[in-house]
Amino acid sequence: MAAVQVGARTTATPWAALDHAALGLPATTDLPSPQALDALVHTAAGVAYLKWFEYQLAAAMHAELVEPFEDEDRRELDAFTRCAATIATTMSITPFAARTLLTDAVALRDRLPLVAQCLRDGIVTPHHIRTIVSRTELIEGQCYAALVDADIAAALRKPGSWSPARMEIMVDTMVHRRDPDAVRARREAAKRNREFTVETGRDGMATTTDTRSAEDTAVFAETVHRLAAQVCPKDTRSKAARASDAHYALVTQTEFGCDCDRPITDCRYKNIDVGRCAATAPRIVIHLVTDTTTLTGPIPAPESDRVCRSPQHLPRPNTEPTPAAQPDATEPVATDSVAVEPGAAEPGAAEPDAAGPGAADRSGTAILADAAADPISIESPVVDESSEGPHGCDEPLGLDTVDGVGFLAGIGVISGAHVRDLAADPRTVIRPLGDGSDTPLPATQPSNPYRPSAALDAYVRARDQFCTWPGCNKPAWDADLDHITEYDHHDPTRGGTTSASGLGAKCRFHHLLKTFGDFVDDQYPDPNNPSRLIRTITIPDGRTVLGPAFTGHDVHPGLDTIVFGDPPDMSTPRPPRPGLTERLRPAPRTEQKHARRRQERNRNRLRNAIENHPPDDTPPPF
Repeated sequence: MAAVQVGARTTATPWAALDHAALGLPATTDLPSPQALDALVHTAAGVAYLKWFEYQLAAAMHAELVEPFEDEDRRELDAFTRCAATIATTMSITPFAARTLLTDAVALRDRLPLVAQCLRDGIVTPHHIRTIVSRTELIEGQCYAALVDADIAAALRKPGSWSPARMEIMVDTMVHRRDPDAVRARREAAKRNREFTVETGRDGMATTTDTRSAEDTAVFAETVHRLAAQVCPKDTRSKAARASDAHYALVTQTEFGCDCDRPITDCRYKNIDVGRCAATAPRIVIHLVTDTTTLTGPIPAPESDRVCRSPQHLPRPNTEPTPAAQPDATEPVATDSVAVEPGAAEPGAAEPDAAGPGAADRSGTAILADAAADPISIESPVVDESSEGPHGCDEPLGLDTVDGVGFLAGIGVISGAHVRDLAADPRTVIRPLGDGSDTPLPATQPSNPYRPSAALDAYVRARDQFCTWPGCNKPAWDADLDHITEYDHHDPTRGGTTSASGLGAKCRFHHLLKTFGDFVDDQYPDPNNPSRLIRTITIPDGRTVLGPAFTGHDVHPGLDTIVFGDPPDMSTPRPPRPGLTERLRPAPRTEQKHARRRQERNRNRLRNAIENHPPDDTPPPF
């Protein structure tokens, strides 16, 4: 028997020796940036295909080495463990990574075959696959698993870009809509199993974990970040470190302060009283967006969704098809869970001021969007009723109801049952976004066409959900509202109007990048669906990148029914406004980095000097 040494590369042609032209790759990497970007895009598609091929190979190994024994194998080191160990040893990866590879490969083969095809075609990148697989685990073996697979695959194939947060809310939306009963049961079990744990780490550190409901966590997180922001620009800690210190101060009710080197007379943030800060801070509001029909409970599923995709099931025995539910469009409303500090709440929220960029999250406005006729926005696969073989088993048939979902800013998608629980909370304030009629809502403040109205401000944030820059995860409620076409303050009639199609949420970084960089954004109605928007970003070399593929319109179809009027006529030119000037750093980035390092070294030396040479408290001999 001949031994083969893994890693010796004697049995296969090295990748570097393969024909680059056959792989569609350039012969050299020394390329101008536009061609390098083209090659990067092609390489990303190749990586996706290779990852799909890796999953296929792992699934084949699972079929041969695990499946024949998995129903009866009771060994501690069972067939699955041994198969994973074989992969881990050969590839020099951890057993956990090998088990994850096997699990994902089987899930893509059996539960998500259409999603696997998207990976093969380069539609989705490999780092999103783990998100999709993990967030669809609970549909394993369910009748609607094929429906969820088709919904996710259809969403992935829509043109546009994905960020990790948008991928999560898309998958959660598809699962929650198809699984209303099981989602509620799981949430009740999760509420009973809430816990507080402490895990001891290395270097004298430890990690605490507090598992609570999403809304409670959002309130506490906002409180922590608000206190952590009470420092001057010369504070040397990272944002994460400041948040950790603020969290401890809140729990222990001790003082929190800035750690800059300036004396207390020069920095007013040296000692912040936690109780006083919480008492004088603005009210904390959690923004929840949902459809009005979600408040009333699940609705009957369309007949096409009531046919189980499993080949073992008989067709539904009813004689006449049940038409898809067509609930009347009701008035869109808004739900605000309001709290002053963790554990305390106010019964209501004041009416918001007319909001400009970044104001809706302070005013406490959120929207529950009007539901469309059919809450399922993605077509389901066609059922092949002509397949041969038996069609019967004892499991429940089909899908009887579908439910809406809610979007909790900063958290993500929550189930319809969770939405209804929050709506019943006495702290919750429900506000309609529209008035239930066809009358357009005001788009701007009456005296200032540059400032959006509170209704438009909240609508744009609910529609965009996150910063609209490709790949950004910053919540829209914490972002700026940017005029896509620059607003002309000298002559507003020249363009850049304040309207639903003219505004978009951008985090502060991407807002500044668009304003002062060479990036050009655009946003215009989709010719095939005027209520939807097409967003693009053109990078400096001229390449155009599509914006988000999944927005609030896909989660809440009723947003399509909300319209806004034209801004007021401002034909009279306004007084000149000073031109924008990009802010400057106090010093170049490298100089700032060196200064921080010098400051840290000086502190260390001073601390070491005190520890190694403590002051002598003995009085002088005279």
